[in-house]
Amino acid sequence: MKKTTFGTMTDGQTIDVYTLTNRGGMQVEITNYGGRVVSIVVPDRQGKRADVVLGFDRLDGYLANNPFFGALVGRYANRIGNARFVLDGVEYKLA
Repeated sequence: MKKTTFGTMTDGQTIDVYTLTNRGGMQVEITNYGGRVVSIVVPDRQGKRADVVLGFDRLDGYLANNPFFGALVGRYANRIGNARFVLDGVEYKLA
């Protein structure tokens, strides 16, 4: 595993990207900014490697208005007020 700086938030917090590589040539890059997967490089049948993830090469793209590309943590994570929500008229209470 390799850790490198991916960018800096407007408040000065550093965002890192963690790169995991296996012996088969697969490589995954995941940030500590919402657990975003920014790259998955995999070999095809002929061994040609390609990135198969739609996203941005820099943090700036993720800070702008985007559709949460690569996010492992949804936009509502830890943001459900009073541990309850209503869906289709039914109230759900969470632990």
